[in-house]
Amino acid sequence: MKNFILGLAVLSTVVMKAQTRIIAHRGYWQTQPPTTENSLKSLENAQQLKIYGSEFDVRMTKDGVLVINHDEHHAKMEISETDFKELEKVKLSNGEDFPTLKDYLKQGKKDKTLKLIVEIKPDKTKEKEDELTAKTIKMIKDMKLGSQCEFISFSLNICKEIKKLEPSFKVQYLKGELSPQQIKDEGLDGLDYHYSIFQKNPTWIADAKALGLITNAWTVNDIVIADELKKQGIGFITTNIPDQLKK
Repeated sequence: MKNFILGLAVLSTVVMKAQTRIIAHRGYWQTQPPTTENSLKSLENAQQLKIYGSEFDVRMTKDGVLVINHDEHHAKMEISETDFKELEKVKLSNGEDFPTLKDYLKQGKKDKTLKLIVEIKPDKTKEKEDELTAKTIKMIKDMKLGSQCEFISFSLNICKEIKKLEPSFKVQYLKGELSPQQIKDEGLDGLDYHYSIFQKNPTWIADAKALGLITNAWTVNDIVIADELKKQGIGFITTNIPDQLKK
């Protein structure tokens, strides 16, 4: 009986200490003075916040260079159809050079406590997606950053390709149409869905946790919504206001 009571006490302590962790969406860029999303400065700002992680988007240029950019276009140039030497002529709005994945990983390596949440963007064909994924995984492993990186994508193909290349890597799916059980059946580690998906499916956070899956919601920029998700026990929240939700 004493051991049972002690076990309950330990479990209660663990539950009380468990809390939703914060991920900066494309870095922490809504600062004063403001910087720009997916910039090296936004990653550096996230590092200074001492939060769980910082998310960023990986794409591949026509000549196979891995770059950081959310949209398909940089300026008016389509990234997948343009060589890097042309793309780098246009700086980011904060004056930084157009960042490569290598640049970003070098900055990320400066603070090993901040997880790098690598979103690999969908490409036009499975062959292109597989090439982009393989190159991304290789660079991360070559730079010995595997333990610091976690992975997300809207492409189920990319998610499954990551797990095929490196089964130990944590991979979460973004699109939102798969139930927790389907995510488990696909061999992935979690669901990282827009918060509205969890509002429409109020049991999914609990269902996912029961299956041992990671739960994350994006992009939560409302403190009330964040509090609702926390009460449901969500594991992670991705946000443009990491400084506010950290409090």
